[in-house]
Amino acid sequence: MNDAAFARAQRSIPGGVNSPVRAFRSVGGTPRFMVSATGPYITDSEGVQYVDLVSAWGPALLGHAHPQVVEAVQAAAARGLSFGASTPAETELAELVKERVQASGVAPIEKLRMVSTGTEATMTAIRLARGATGRSLIVKFAGHYHGHSDGLLAEAGSGVATLALPGSAGVTAETAAQTIVVPYNDRAALREVFAERGQDIAAIIMEAASANMGVVPPAPGFNASVVKLAHEYGALVIIDEVLTGFRVSSAGWWGLDNRGLAAVAPGTEPVPGAEAWEAGNHAVANSTGAISIPVGVYQPDLFTFGKVIGGGMPLAALGGRAELMDLLAPTGPVYQAGTLSGNPVALAAGIETLRLADQDVYRRVDAAAAIVSEATSSALTEAGVAHTVQRAGNLFSFAFSEAAPTDYAAVLRQDAFRYPAFFHRMLDAGVSLPPSVYEAWFVSAAHDDEAIGRIVDALPAAARAAAAAIR
Repeated sequence: MNDAAFARAQRSIPGGVNSPVRAFRSVGGTPRFMVSATGPYITDSEGVQYVDLVSAWGPALLGHAHPQVVEAVQAAAARGLSFGASTPAETELAELVKERVQASGVAPIEKLRMVSTGTEATMTAIRLARGATGRSLIVKFAGHYHGHSDGLLAEAGSGVATLALPGSAGVTAETAAQTIVVPYNDRAALREVFAERGQDIAAIIMEAASANMGVVPPAPGFNASVVKLAHEYGALVIIDEVLTGFRVSSAGWWGLDNRGLAAVAPGTEPVPGAEAWEAGNHAVANSTGAISIPVGVYQPDLFTFGKVIGGGMPLAALGGRAELMDLLAPTGPVYQAGTLSGNPVALAAGIETLRLADQDVYRRVDAAAAIVSEATSSALTEAGVAHTVQRAGNLFSFAFSEAAPTDYAAVLRQDAFRYPAFFHRMLDAGVSLPPSVYEAWFVSAAHDDEAIGRIVDALPAAARAAAAAIR
């Protein structure tokens, strides 16, 4: 039935999918067409149930179809699917976000604008940065993915990495020229760019922790150094927490990064990827050691959120200081609008998800991530497969290389050919992994002992398949 569903879809939908990575081009075979999900499980059109390690690409923090979230959505839908007018729920969610995104007494988000997708959030944040600074250039890091708006597809990760595309047809040279791409975790290269073009740069946009080329955490202190350098030149910093926001902690990656901990002695330059550090109870870098040294709180200018903030419904947001956010229409000259922005049903899902996402939820997600990542690494080691475990809080992935990648170029050098065999052996055993080596793995608070046991049982055969794979 999956074959028939895919064939039918291809007759009416480009490539048979509405988002490229779903097509299984990176791993081969027929994509599964899912019809239901509950807790840690997802079921396809043939009635096959899988332990899910995609979690809707992040939103299913609590697990699929959490009863209280479903009840909140049903109640909201019964009151009306959309009003095209303001609702009290918009303010309620904005207040929840402001309360959660705090660290060491610093609350960097004063106002929030609701939109429908992460792409819309990052696109609006960039327009806002240009409007605030009067400058045109944007800096991004190679391998970081910020949605599919024209200026941000240069050397992006996620589906672009999976399809091995340098960017996208349809993006004009003039648009591409307004984006400067810098190697990730390379402070010297970033300083050079600012030395040459700093007066023209409106903003740097960066994933809080890279999770769209596989997981590649920032080097210790890197995010703070980016903020410091940008502000020296009058540029803004947009931290993209579409993936990490409210998933790796109650305050996202920024919250982890600013809980008084870093991994480098003051006044020294870290070697990217060489250290590991702890933030609270969260491992937030490559697990090769651990040091913790207090640092000050760094403050980006704008944040973008998606995924968890909508609890699985189409909802995203951007937020920051009031003086910046008030530049958006109707109070300011930077235009943004959306008929479905702040949709009441999506808001209900987001509000209930954030209310339920307490510290116990994060402890359970962290614990499940630790068990699954360590078991996978052990199985690959036993099978003789060279690999590294890449971690950013409870997000993790695996790079098939001896050394931990610290930038996009290193990610692309891994033995990616081993992943399809590994993926399909896991799928055949009833475990659904991301259909690309360039994606993060996601667990949920619903991944209990039974679900994790099924994953662990499937790993040895999958690891042997990876070992036997031929380039």
